[in-house]
Amino acid sequence: MCSAVAAHLSRELPYAVSPADVVLTAGCNHAVEIMMSVLASPGANVLLPRPGYPLYASRAALSGLEFRHFDLLPDSEWEVDLAGVEALADANTVAMVIVNPNNPCGCVYSRDHLAKIAETARKLGIMVISDEVYDHFAFGSKPFVPMGVFGDVAPVMTLGGISKRWMVPGWRLGWIAATDPNGILRNKKIIDSVIDYRAISVDPVTFVQGALPDILAKTDDAFFTNALGVVKKAAEICYEKLKEIDCITCPHKPEGSMFVMAKLDLSSLDGIEDDVDFCSKLAKEESVVICPGSGLGMKNWLRITFAVDPQLLEDGLERTKCFCKRHGKARDFALCINRGGHGLKVYVKGLLKESDSRQKGKGEGLLSRRGFFGIPGIETNPSHLYVQGLLKESDSAQKGKGKGLLSRQYKLS
Repeated sequence: MCSAVAAHLSRELPYAVSPADVVLTAGCNHAVEIMMSVLASPGANVLLPRPGYPLYASRAALSGLEFRHFDLLPDSEWEVDLAGVEALADANTVAMVIVNPNNPCGCVYSRDHLAKIAETARKLGIMVISDEVYDHFAFGSKPFVPMGVFGDVAPVMTLGGISKRWMVPGWRLGWIAATDPNGILRNKKIIDSVIDYRAISVDPVTFVQGALPDILAKTDDAFFTNALGVVKKAAEICYEKLKEIDCITCPHKPEGSMFVMAKLDLSSLDGIEDDVDFCSKLAKEESVVICPGSGLGMKNWLRITFAVDPQLLEDGLERTKCFCKRHGKARDFALCINRGGHGLKVYVKGLLKESDSRQKGKGEGLLSRRGFFGIPGIETNPSHLYVQGLLKESDSAQKGKGKGLLSRQYKLS
């Protein structure tokens, strides 16, 4: 079974991976557990990405391994902040972790960026743990490139599995492979430690191991093409729907994995304290579940999955849009309307939410777009606005209310 994984990985590398350098695990999460455990030694530390997959930090903490976070840069397609990595590392740093294609950001790293990561690791004298459980789950402009391509620059431990690309998450079969043609990890006994730890934990299910060679070698390309097409379509739906929501900004169109990170603008929301509060109220009011970015190290961000049926995805994001409108803050500005040389200034308190149309005639009137047609001098043309300002006292319907409805039926003087 290790031979099947070694052959599978070797097809994309400039060298052959030895079956002796492959260890099967009970899923990729098990591989994370093993790596964080075997690297734990007094004083050692590991560098983890932020935002990142939280299991790395949890497993490191459980093993007594210090972890430090370097940033992924949203304005640079979530590339690694390599200057930040160098600033964090010290003599006790043993490894840095990357996830490519990336969960939770949805980015895919270019060959050039991976080469820079390898050079940084070489400079610091550390290994790279490359989480590639989403390998080839790339549907944008950049193809997937395994980090092991640069294994001769810095030693790489590649983590993978069949749960994502083959879409069998419940089968729990993954692997750890030393993609290290210089043999540094074997000489440092890292491979031996991985094997020893696996021996006292769990093994993958035997009949899934038996199926692994055919799974890796004989899955039809049409299966992967179809799967990527479905996910790419969902990613595009997600990205386009998010652009319709004023308080959520997606800095980078997803190109891989099944997730995307989006920034939450609290300044445009009323009564929302932070990302956790946003997600809690969204779940309660709209039955839509989104992961708050705080759990991934990014406060006031959101992690959104698009691994959802397209119709359900559209419905969920439409509900999110309605939620944001309902909790949106009013914006103050004024309109100037001119008739026959005389001016009338209408002070506008803010946007009237769609859910508040019942407020019409109840102290603050509704200024609708219909009321603007044929009236020259309008500086802007919003669709629904609260209006603060007196109408003609001769309007008996509104007399005595102090505020009322301004629309085409009223004559301005």
